[in-house]
Amino acid sequence: MINESSPRRPLVLAHRGASVDRQENTVEAFVEAREQGADWVELDVRLSADAVLVVHHDAHYPDGRLVREVPMAEAPDHVPSLAEAFEACEGMGVNVEVKNLPGDPDHEASEVVCEAVVGLASAYRPPELVLVSSFDIAAVDRIRVADSSIPTAWVVAERHGTDLVLDRAVAHGHGVVNPWDELVDEHLVEAAHRRGLSVLVWTVDDPVRIGELVGWGVDGIISNRPGLARSVVDG
Repeated sequence: MINESSPRRPLVLAHRGASVDRQENTVEAFVEAREQGADWVELDVRLSADAVLVVHHDAHYPDGRLVREVPMAEAPDHVPSLAEAFEACEGMGVNVEVKNLPGDPDHEASEVVCEAVVGLASAYRPPELVLVSSFDIAAVDRIRVADSSIPTAWVVAERHGTDLVLDRAVAHGHGVVNPWDELVDEHLVEAAHRRGLSVLVWTVDDPVRIGELVGWGVDGIISNRPGLARSVVDG
């Protein structure tokens, strides 16, 4: 579990940084997340034309250019490299979500992305302050093959059945599941913990719901409003 030192206090993870108050996935959003009391930042990575890991959610930039076909030097000014993002997140953990999914126009680069993430994560963060996640379980499988010391998480949004999802995560050797908030109930949290899995729930901005999840003992709250989540968790 990534929250062993304080098992009763969920982590607050800033979704793409403090993305309500600053432009998402930017240095400014990550700095703001720290100022609002986030423990961790969740961010997204893709690969540029010159094989630099860039922090961007969508496969295309707002101007329509495919991230995979644009050199880092020609990316929009607000888009940082993963190395720059790690530096901006000093003092916080970082959940790196690999966005190259089957069906994405840049999916063919997935293996290269995973290898590059492993190299940067190892250079910038101790294992207890990094987590690599993806909706594509094959991507996080590649992370484990490349470096089994880096914690990995499977991001889940589809209703496969709680036990099937959790059993698959365990079978693949991943220690964390990141389920969509609408999938989460007390049974899922308890079942995950029985299997030794941590649960980081996304994306939760409602204070009442955050309080309910805290009561169930989730290990982390991924929120666009880290300051709000911090106040509920600490309250």
